Amino acid sequence: MNKQSAQDGFSYSRPDFEELVDYALGHAKKLGATDAGAEASEGCGLSVSVRKGELETVERNRDKSLGITVYMGSQRGNASTSDFSRPAIERTVQAAYDIARFTAQDPVAGLPEFEDVVPLDAQPDLDLFHPWNIDSERAAELALRCERAAFDTDPRILNSEGAGVSAQQSHFFSSHTHGFRGGYSSSRHSISVAPIAGKGDEMQRDAWYSSMRSAEELASPESVGRYAAERALARLKSRKIATRECPVLFESPLAAGLLGAYVQATSGGSLYRKSSFLLDSLGKQVLPEHIDVVEDPFLRRGKGSAPFDEEGVRTRARKVVDAGHVEGYFLSSYSARKLGMKTTGNAGGSHNLTLSSRLTQPGDDLVQMLKKLGTGLFVIELMGQGVNYVTGDYSRGASGFWVENGELAFPVQEITIAGNLKDMLLGIQAVGADVYNYGAKTVGSILVDRMKVAGS
Repeated sequence: MNKQSAQDGFSYSRPDFEELVDYALGHAKKLGATDAGAEASEGCGLSVSVRKGELETVERNRDKSLGITVYMGSQRGNASTSDFSRPAIERTVQAAYDIARFTAQDPVAGLPEFEDVVPLDAQPDLDLFHPWNIDSERAAELALRCERAAFDTDPRILNSEGAGVSAQQSHFFSSHTHGFRGGYSSSRHSISVAPIAGKGDEMQRDAWYSSMRSAEELASPESVGRYAAERALARLKSRKIATRECPVLFESPLAAGLLGAYVQATSGGSLYRKSSFLLDSLGKQVLPEHIDVVEDPFLRRGKGSAPFDEEGVRTRARKVVDAGHVEGYFLSSYSARKLGMKTTGNAGGSHNLTLSSRLTQPGDDLVQMLKKLGTGLFVIELMGQGVNYVTGDYSRGASGFWVENGELAFPVQEITIAGNLKDMLLGIQAVGADVYNYGAKTVGSILVDRMKVAGS
């Protein structure tokens, strides 16, 4: 095997992976497969955690995998191995082949259509790979600085669940017999901390983090620590409120969860299984007319950027929601065939979604959004998994702040917010300019006109 440069930190090179994948595909053809696809991948990284000024853990991870999918007509089998020797690859291909032979026929199973596959020369470099050459001592120093900044913010920060620094990178190469060849390297680095304010029954925790493709773009350890501490301090002396109906403002990181619920409801798997509250919504209004959702797979250094999806299908920039109306679903080749539609290049998920409102003004920061809320609940944490994606029923534990006349009045905890996602999405009154990126989703705080709040 040709070794990568030490600077990249990988044990295998792109040519190594091409050779492994081609060998697997060749063996599948030799066995009699009608079609096949294979992917070789490798990931490595460093994670360091500290707590109360002491080093807790240092973890190094390195993993590799070769996965093969074999088709016998409309029968399909999968197998994988972490052993890259020729005999092991042959055994893995044989295992996938044997599974395919004894699997039930599935008329829509198969590789993507030839015309949907992106050619090698049409795969842009999206600047996703920025290895962080950091050792455990330096990582621990950054984590300690982050936690120390939290403690130094206020004497009421008396404890900590710890701080961490993570540096991760991976690369892969994939190919299949419908003409696809492609792969790339990517990285993801982060700094995080979870301080605890107060003591005894009055303790409150909160957390914050910074995550980027490039370590140079991470927020400073001190700013992450201070902000996490300020969040924990703001929650001291939380109380319950009486049960009521009121408007609810979702902090931007939580607002990304509402966008995520929309994506799940309009994804192929949910639609063809009829397990979505937004069945047959194409062309229909499911959000207010001032709301748009855009998908852009080609943002440089974007956390959801990709020149192709998991099947090698070309990704496209598009408007997913236009003036509140559903313009497109999120489909793989398989789910598209189940629905009698065309793939949208979303095998593996969505790519860099941004939800925005045509009513949002540049000055609509959180202060302005609280004014728009007026009197109601500002939610900064959600607990539990009380979301039924079949009916849209939504009920989750929450904590945050009661707001009166546009001003934070007092922190609240041990409450439940409930509604139906259909009504919640249509009830979005405003979206803030306080934009936050959460993985592949970017959105400001979201104001929903009315929800049930269950308290004391």
